[in-house]
Amino acid sequence: MSAWRYINVSVRSTLASLLWLALMVPRLSPVTPRVVAVDVDGVVHPVTVEIVSRAIQQAKQEGAALILVRLNTPGGLMDAMRQTIEKIVASPVPVATYVTPSGARAASAGFFILEAGDVAVMAPGTNTGAAHPVMVGGEMDAVMKQKIENDAAAEMRSITNKRGRNSALAEKAIRESQSFTDKEALDNHLIELTARDEQDLLDKLDGREIARLDGARTVLHTRGAVVEVYERNWRQRILSAIADPNIALVLLVLGALGVYIEFQSPGLIVPGILGAILVLLGLSAISLLPINWLGAALLILAFTLFILEAKFATHGILGAGGALSMVLGAVMLIDSPLPEMRIHLATAISLALPFSLITMVLLSLVLRARRGKVVTGAEGMLGETGTALTALYPGGKVLLHGEYWDAVSNAPVEAGGRVRVIAIDKLKLTVEALPPRNGA
Repeated sequence: MSAWRYINVSVRSTLASLLWLALMVPRLSPVTPRVVAVDVDGVVHPVTVEIVSRAIQQAKQEGAALILVRLNTPGGLMDAMRQTIEKIVASPVPVATYVTPSGARAASAGFFILEAGDVAVMAPGTNTGAAHPVMVGGEMDAVMKQKIENDAAAEMRSITNKRGRNSALAEKAIRESQSFTDKEALDNHLIELTARDEQDLLDKLDGREIARLDGARTVLHTRGAVVEVYERNWRQRILSAIADPNIALVLLVLGALGVYIEFQSPGLIVPGILGAILVLLGLSAISLLPINWLGAALLILAFTLFILEAKFATHGILGAGGALSMVLGAVMLIDSPLPEMRIHLATAISLALPFSLITMVLLSLVLRARRGKVVTGAEGMLGETGTALTALYPGGKVLLHGEYWDAVSNAPVEAGGRVRVIAIDKLKLTVEALPPRNGA
């Protein structure tokens, strides 16, 4: 019995060991780290805030080791920049900001976002800086300019001091609009690393200890990480595309034309629906951008001049004034120091000329049709001529357009005489006599 008991104990011990190994193997097997990459390209605007925020949420849910913000931007709106920085600083997942690819830049608002990262990195051949704030919508007086500069400089010092970077030089990018190449930024401690590509970056970050703004210290494990690019949803893609002021203007003009065609030709439906959709998309895009109200007033003046040109014979003078007003209004509509946030002159001209011609032609056709003689319905009978089938005084029958009508006349009309309709009351005509065709 002792032998069987010994075997039973041995079997139990073996099974327990196998079970323990089965439970420990998943823990001992290496887990491939994940990195969520998000692109901040083009102008920084409110949609940028949403994109970065959603990418941070995704990285948190997936337990990512790092968020990689890939920068290639000329700058953008200061409010959107501040909100983006708030999202990065508050991220529970470490954030590396990376100016890429070679030839890219992180200027103005992009420089702030670059410095906001837990690790700031640049690819060879990139540049950053030129972060002097500029007032949108008018000129700044000396006091206001100083306030905005001081506020931006204080924010930059707060970020760079916490990150252990060169805050004095970073402040010069704001006050003196200095720019830096990737080598200059690295040598002057504005960034921590330069990296050829993402793989090189992840290899260099592996095992690196970083300090978060809240004082916590984290060691990054990124070697061999799987990079998952944040996919924008349809709303973000559409808003990002139409945030270009040139596209926004095209949508507004085409939408206005579609709505106008629907009003002039009720029942077509398609131009009206498409026009309304395009106008709403254009307005939503314009709402994201700084508006110059003088430019908006010039656009309204342009539409007014087109209408007046079609109504009055000015031989194209008002139409030419409308086209010029539309070009000037389009160019001035978006008030921004960034070329990427302004409407190009070529776009304004290519829209203004065809739109002015189409609008004036359509208006001319409508006004001409309204001034023309009515040829249908009861009003279309007025002035028409026919033949008296019976003597008229006061009533009788007339033949008009091959139809028999009851008619009355204030003066005697012989049978066979020519008559003209001067009034109509329901189905009874009032006519007057006309001289015979031979003048007798």
